[in-house]
Amino acid sequence: MRIAVGHGSCGIAAGADKVLDALRAAGAEAGVTGCIGMCYLEPIVDIYEGDRLLKRLVRVAEKDGARIAEAVKTGDLCKLSDLEIPEEDKSFLALQTRIVLRNCGVIDPTDINEYIKRGGYSALRKVLCSMTPEQVIEEIKASGLAGRGGAGFPTWFKWNAARAAEGEKKYLICNADEGDPGAFMDRAVIESDPHALIEGMLIAAYAIGADEAVVYVRAEYPLAVTRLENAIKQAEEMHFLGSGIMQSGFCCTVRIMMGAGAFVCGEETALIESLEGKRGMPRLKPPFPAQKGYRNLPSNINNVETYANVAWIIQNGSAAFAALGTENSKGTKVFALTGRIKRGGLVEVPMGQTLRHVIFDIGGGIRGGKRFKAVQLGGPSGGCIPEELLDTVIDYKTLSATGAIMGSGGMVVMDGDTCMVGMARFFLDFTTKESCGKCVHCRIGTKRLYEILTRITEGGGKDGDIELLEELCVGIEDGALCGLGQTAPNPVLTAIRYFRSEYEAHINGRCPAGECKALVSYGIDAEKCVGCGLCAKKCPVGAISGRPKSAYSVDTSKCVKCGKCADVCRFGAARAK
Repeated sequence: MRIAVGHGSCGIAAGADKVLDALRAAGAEAGVTGCIGMCYLEPIVDIYEGDRLLKRLVRVAEKDGARIAEAVKTGDLCKLSDLEIPEEDKSFLALQTRIVLRNCGVIDPTDINEYIKRGGYSALRKVLCSMTPEQVIEEIKASGLAGRGGAGFPTWFKWNAARAAEGEKKYLICNADEGDPGAFMDRAVIESDPHALIEGMLIAAYAIGADEAVVYVRAEYPLAVTRLENAIKQAEEMHFLGSGIMQSGFCCTVRIMMGAGAFVCGEETALIESLEGKRGMPRLKPPFPAQKGYRNLPSNINNVETYANVAWIIQNGSAAFAALGTENSKGTKVFALTGRIKRGGLVEVPMGQTLRHVIFDIGGGIRGGKRFKAVQLGGPSGGCIPEELLDTVIDYKTLSATGAIMGSGGMVVMDGDTCMVGMARFFLDFTTKESCGKCVHCRIGTKRLYEILTRITEGGGKDGDIELLEELCVGIEDGALCGLGQTAPNPVLTAIRYFRSEYEAHINGRCPAGECKALVSYGIDAEKCVGCGLCAKKCPVGAISGRPKSAYSVDTSKCVKCGKCADVCRFGAARAK
């Protein structure tokens, strides 16, 4: 039997390092694997017999290391039943279709041989031995693979344009500048299956005629960078990178460029500017990168998830990929489920599944049994989809019709306690700070949106503010230079579209969700209060007074609106008004 400890960033944050050390200290030969996607159950320890999974242990603590090691040594795994994954959580993986995440949490990402044992680099061999570049592009075209970075542009078209472009040299670039709050798909793939990215990039480089590839990754992903560096070194040693790959005439190198964490560098021309050592600011298009990109030469840019699909498509055939999804959106899509959801983590499902299926069947619904309110799709540039649209299917065209976008795959779930005006303000705060400032509409327009939203949440809302927000949003969409500014108004517009009554309530001096402190006051319902005094004991400023077994009251002049009284009251007497 062998032991594998989940060792992605989520596992390490939950204490996987301590669990690994405890297992090894107890004499167990424990290895590592990446993130399997069940981030909410970390640290995870898997026990295998050969390639067969015997036990999956979840929420493992350092103190459990010794007894796990002993149980594996004696073969008595029944002693670990209290750590086994609950039956209801098994559906999280069972309901998924995994292509991009096929090896994540299964193989050791630091060992190239484990990737090869699962068919790794066989697609590259197939391409170099039996396919022309044109045939590779045609296979990608037949698969229907679209860019997974957000725009959903046909991958084959970009490859074909780069191949057809004239230039003394061509470059292949991977956009791993994953800047959306709540998104971590690309990070997890690089940490857990870096060779899938490298193999996909090599196939793409062969298709367009590039001999040099660059992965632009954010410096805030140190583990991903370390594992990718190791993978590149291993691939070079086994002659999958460099000159005469697999004894063919194809040559290609891969290097890493670490970005400084600017969200705007997720836009491909801003990324190119940063690669060239300049400030990351978008270029006017045309010319497109396929004609004049990095160093003014033909370049192709796709994101991590897009490249991670490529080897699977070549190996299994375009028809297998195209059989998944909808007419307009083929294959699968990876989502990062975050927010007020029971099972937060990485989910990969075929296009065409409903939001309800992902959030409730796979994600388990809302934490604490609260009411679902909305889901934010597409990161800070995305939109909010309300409860009545939960049966919306996941594809590019259908989501766009709701006012949201697919984006790179961030899916932030909100419950009934979420203030939709505050949510829009949160995302506008982000995009305002991340704007490069090149164009007036984005630089000034997003700032004005943020200021109006701030004033509304602070009790200064007035008649006409909603119409002013809508007017500004349209102007920014029409005038901004790049995708950051063009989509920045989405959270505001969709929140107004589906939750206009909340905006109106704020302007009338009330926050229905009770999140905006300026519009909230706390009090105690005398009819519900049983006089237990717990609220008074927990109040940090002594604003609550009363006598045992009598109704307590709140001194609003002292109250700092922390909400502690409402949190601890078991009878629903203390609450926001």
